[in-house]
Amino acid sequence: MKTSTAAQQPNAASHTGIGPVPPGFEVMLPPTFDSVAEERLHRKQELAAAFRLFGMLGFSEGVAGHITARDPENPEWFWVNPFGMSFRQIKVSDLVLVDHAGAVVEGRRPVNRAAFCIHSEVHRTRPDVVAAAHAHSIHGKAFSTLRRRLDPLTQDACAFFEDHGLYEDFRGVVNDTEEGRRIGAALGPHKAVVLANHGLLTVGQSVAEAAWWFITMERSCQAQLLAMAAGTPYSIDRETALQVREQTGSPLSGWFQLRPLWDQITEEQPDLFD
Repeated sequence: MKTSTAAQQPNAASHTGIGPVPPGFEVMLPPTFDSVAEERLHRKQELAAAFRLFGMLGFSEGVAGHITARDPENPEWFWVNPFGMSFRQIKVSDLVLVDHAGAVVEGRRPVNRAAFCIHSEVHRTRPDVVAAAHAHSIHGKAFSTLRRRLDPLTQDACAFFEDHGLYEDFRGVVNDTEEGRRIGAALGPHKAVVLANHGLLTVGQSVAEAAWWFITMERSCQAQLLAMAAGTPYSIDRETALQVREQTGSPLSGWFQLRPLWDQITEEQPDLFD
């Protein structure tokens, strides 16, 4: 695995949201890999770390919730959490690999049927997506009952301005891939979708990006719910919202904004790499 910095790739620096990097300063950029095995291991490490972060942030709800990462060698297969295991305990060695039909290829535990039905279709319809994240977080659940999209009320919410979908056809626990296809269609080309009466789903070109969009979308839902409860919030104008999205809503920005949480969780819980 090779790392590079924004100082080495100045054109990429603007997409991290920090602007040009002054001489003598370094900002990390996503790594590159010398082999498929190396890339697979890194994706699994990011996946285990993302689960630990979701657990730390209180996004777990019983056995619900899942994050997936496309396998770099077999792109129709994906890695996912084992069914019924606490986010707070997941390690790299616990992750399960399933194929396009939902059969376990590698791993010792079963997979949540709803995880396969939703994520398999998201990965199928979005070949650009490496990872998808869904959990029953409290503010995402609450906001989803309004059956509406996020408004550009805050700088952080602007990352999703005109870049998230709405799935309004709740039919209970997802048990078939047909509903997964409908969710994939509602997601469209965007980074996220609000699932009515269910919660949030986010995607990314890396596990870190998908995880960050989920974290900041959950908080944006919380902020909008608080603002609506307090009075009548004022939205940011469209031109400004689009400008902010350009600055903070790119795949690289999503990856970069998870770096502090990645550093924190990997230092505090190094057993996730086991």
